[in-house]
Amino acid sequence: MTVGVGVVGAGFISDTYLENLTAFPDLRVVGVADLDVSRARGQAVKYGVPWSGSVADLLALPDVEIVVNLTVPAVHVEVSLAAVEAGKHVWTEKPIGVDRQTVRKLLDRAREKGVRVAGAPDTLLGAGHQTALRALGRIGVPVAALALFQTPGPESWHPAPEFLFQAGGGPLLDIGPYYLTQLVQVFGAVRKVTGVGGKGRESRVIGAGPRVGVEFPVTVPTTVSVLVEFVRGGCAQVLLSFDSALRRTGVVEVTGSLGTAVLPDPNRFDGSTVVHVGGESEEAAAVGHSGSRGTGVLDLARSVRGGVGERASGEMAYHVLDVMVAVEESMEFGVGVEVSSRVEVSEPLPVGWDPFLRTL
Repeated sequence: MTVGVGVVGAGFISDTYLENLTAFPDLRVVGVADLDVSRARGQAVKYGVPWSGSVADLLALPDVEIVVNLTVPAVHVEVSLAAVEAGKHVWTEKPIGVDRQTVRKLLDRAREKGVRVAGAPDTLLGAGHQTALRALGRIGVPVAALALFQTPGPESWHPAPEFLFQAGGGPLLDIGPYYLTQLVQVFGAVRKVTGVGGKGRESRVIGAGPRVGVEFPVTVPTTVSVLVEFVRGGCAQVLLSFDSALRRTGVVEVTGSLGTAVLPDPNRFDGSTVVHVGGESEEAAAVGHSGSRGTGVLDLARSVRGGVGERASGEMAYHVLDVMVAVEESMEFGVGVEVSSRVEVSEPLPVGWDPFLRTL
């Protein structure tokens, strides 16, 4: 039987989610909710969803088994916790929250209620990254990595970018989950981070949409550089910036005991992997499904039905948040910070996993 899904948040990212979720045969999008009910209604009509309304009313719908939380980071935990209290499973956009305490409360409460919390990014369930993980054995034991994300910032294209420059945003919490989750998949859990960073400008100007020209304040670092040390050994250097006139994104290079692999962009689902061993290079094209955002919701649904663990788990999202908060603490106090949480890397998807196949 299909799994009923309710989407909370009808903003910019909801288009991609709704396009995909309504195309997966194992899912049935029951409703769309938003503080702006008219906006929820517009998205429901656009994607053929039968119901729209307030968040409270959506949480009361019996057909909703999974709530997809697409709200702004500052209220992720509030909305997710309300869904958990209503007995719903949760998929939340990244980051899972903005502090350790409330996210830990969310995950513990979900366990008490017998429901699951999972969260973005689900890009790493894409064919590009699943192929990359299978190819990593060719480079031996991973010992070091370099990850780079450099852009001028999202205010040039996002019609409402303010939240990306406030608590819960910045390149660390907005982009960091993609890169750090990918590195954890390769190296395992993080044990210590040392971070430095700062703000390139005190304010930004909206460059797209109906509010073009509106100036807004920047309250978080917009360039962050991190040295990451892993429990099993190995290290990584990570640079995340909204201040660079030079655009350089999707750079993740992993050096192992036998060679080096250049991985796909962690903010995409596709892409090839290039393996360099013994002076020769070979490209491994992506093998697998063509799903995109929302794939993690489907994996959660199938995992619930099958009684197995979901891959983009809440514990993984919590560990990555723990790492990012530790980076913030390191920048504030000027010292390396130990990361206390631990997480196990999830099993890869089967090669033949297909989001467009009816399985339930």
